Amino acid sequence: MVDFTLTDEQKDLRELAHDFSEKEIRPVAWDYDRDATWPQEIIDKAFEVGLMNVHIPEAYGGPGLDYLSGCLIEEELGWGCSGIGTSLMANGLASAPLLIGASEETKKKYLGMITEQPKLSSFCLTEPDAGSDVSGMKTRAVKKGDKYVISGSKCFITNGGYADWYTVYAKTDPEAGHRGITAFVVDRHSDGVTVDKKEDKLGQRASNTATISFDEVEVPAENMLGEENHGFKLAMTTLDRTRPAVSSMAVGIARAAFEFAAEYSKERVQFGVPIAMHQAVAFMIADMATKIEASRLLVWESAVLLDQGKRNTLVSSHAKRFAADTAMEVTVDAVQVYGGYGFIKEYPVEKLMRDAKIMQLYEGTSQIQRLVIAREVLMPRQVDEPQPETTPKETQASERAAEQAPAVA
Repeated sequence: MVDFTLTDEQKDLRELAHDFSEKEIRPVAWDYDRDATWPQEIIDKAFEVGLMNVHIPEAYGGPGLDYLSGCLIEEELGWGCSGIGTSLMANGLASAPLLIGASEETKKKYLGMITEQPKLSSFCLTEPDAGSDVSGMKTRAVKKGDKYVISGSKCFITNGGYADWYTVYAKTDPEAGHRGITAFVVDRHSDGVTVDKKEDKLGQRASNTATISFDEVEVPAENMLGEENHGFKLAMTTLDRTRPAVSSMAVGIARAAFEFAAEYSKERVQFGVPIAMHQAVAFMIADMATKIEASRLLVWESAVLLDQGKRNTLVSSHAKRFAADTAMEVTVDAVQVYGGYGFIKEYPVEKLMRDAKIMQLYEGTSQIQRLVIAREVLMPRQVDEPQPETTPKETQASERAAEQAPAVA
């Protein structure tokens, strides 16, 4: 039996997130986009109403929500503004590796830091010369006594300029490719940590994206996450858990564009009738609606598999690829429905089109998702396998494909 019925609690969470987006985010979203300013006031309010750190367990100060509930929240935040939504939800990406691999003391210290106050954290994997090819990273971590010394640079880091701590991936065995990567928690205020550059972006301009440098930063050995040289597996397991939420944001962007376009098509009159009455436009609106519904179903399935403790690699890649491409297609079509007005910043859909593009790039490009999908289809594993704490060792062929795994800002 397949049941798409949400619980009363999930409906309340979705309504809470929608009301917050409608009242707190939507009225200022285009101003934040224009000026590329940091939405601290909104972050503080979102923290107060419980819309941040949603998957952190109660033991560490969070609400411990299931993954489907997180997706419901993320879609509404994406509907409000995906740039601000990204700022609010990026803690989830940084904290997931801690939930999987950190010691109890480390969890209490760093997860407690972001649940007690509206503080932020960042996930640091991508480098200037290592995007989709994670194995090409150059950041090094050398063990010296009871510490590791980290040197290198990470780019495209979401919330990087405002984070209080970073989840950093570095090579501990440079000759071992992706099998020589280890993850660490690094305090922002450690000696040698520098925020180098804030990126001036096409879209999601309310989200801070920065370059972070680590110059011989000393990190206690207990800040290592999981086992040494197992960081790649930790990163891939993390992405399986976070892709449903990112995909939900893509659905939210698409839904917003669809709603604007559908309403405009009923108001704009050409040749004596609303353009919604012309088949060419009506079919565009219909295709938008279908793609959004299909995207949401894939997202929900990928989240429910996690909630059931099952492996969701294939479905989460389906969801990410399809929802991201849908967001781009729907926003482009929304601009088309608006015609020349859609190209003008005074109207809402041009922002949504700019925001949508990043969905095809981060947490694994649409092309990388196709690579993962092809690997899973051609060398299948059972979807009802338990979701591992760290990804089991792949076959040699599968590992070669995994070397092309996605990097994330």
